[in-house]
Amino acid sequence: MSKYYYLVAGLPNITFDGGKPPFTVSGFKEELANHLTKADMRLLEFLFFKAENKNLLKQLQTPEYEQETEGKITVEELNVLITGLQKVIDGKKERDRIIEERNKIMKEHEDDFELPPLPPFPPRIRPFRNKNKRLPSYFVTFARIYLESVGNEEETIIPWEDRLSSLYYEYAMKRSNSFIASWYELNLNIHNIFTALTCRAYKLDRANYIVGDTEISQKLRLSNARDFDIGDTLEYLPSVLRIAEETDWLQREWKTDVLKWEWLDEQILVKVFDIESVMTYMLKIEMLERWSNLDKVAGEKVFRQMVGDIKKGSNNTLEEFKRNNKK
Repeated sequence: MSKYYYLVAGLPNITFDGGKPPFTVSGFKEELANHLTKADMRLLEFLFFKAENKNLLKQLQTPEYEQETEGKITVEELNVLITGLQKVIDGKKERDRIIEERNKIMKEHEDDFELPPLPPFPPRIRPFRNKNKRLPSYFVTFARIYLESVGNEEETIIPWEDRLSSLYYEYAMKRSNSFIASWYELNLNIHNIFTALTCRAYKLDRANYIVGDTEISQKLRLSNARDFDIGDTLEYLPSVLRIAEETDWLQREWKTDVLKWEWLDEQILVKVFDIESVMTYMLKIEMLERWSNLDKVAGEKVFRQMVGDIKKGSNNTLEEFKRNNKK
């Protein structure tokens, strides 16, 4: 693995004080392209798949959506994926319809000497194969789930954004780079702990809201213990529980990012000049950039995202919660 002594040594020191970062995320990313190996640049790019995820979901929901500029996967690539999967899904539906029709005719005429003409079997539709290596496998999984849900009457409890994030985290947690795997596991766990506590407060079925297929996720769904039986597993659980008690939503977001910042600092103690150190610096710049642009309006958006989605369809309870926690 490559070492980046001069690059890391020349980076300005940064602290989590909400000030303006020394670089923009896009500017720092362009600069790194001149220093990192191709393999390490691919690792760094993985940190930016949130933009790609947003583009995929928007393309599914609104085909005329104008793509985010920071996304590298093009509209054309996404459309090849979506139209390919849609053909497979439509073909399967048509085949199932004809088979059901044939079976119905055969049952109605099972005692007849001759059967009326039966609809011919349609050709089998080959499964869509993702040959584009730029598209991660979870894109195919998510797009198929989304397209198959169109027209169904079942209510979607977990927001599509959370479903996609869950698949993204699980995909990242299987990467060969342990830093990336651990970073996304941290984010998944924090999100799920907050969700589990909100569900507990409102007596909601946690199984309907917790995402992911990890041991921690399962315990958060099922355990009735105060610490969900994960206190001995997650050393940062007490910190997350204290943050969850914060009623000011901007403060809650701030303290969550402080926790993540401190976690990042611990990860690079023995990898000061490795790609992990560069990725850590990038993640910190991203946090500082977000906070330098955050205002009260954005804070209200945070509130809606963290609780509003969970309480979708329960507006009265949500308004009561906001009144009770208003300073």
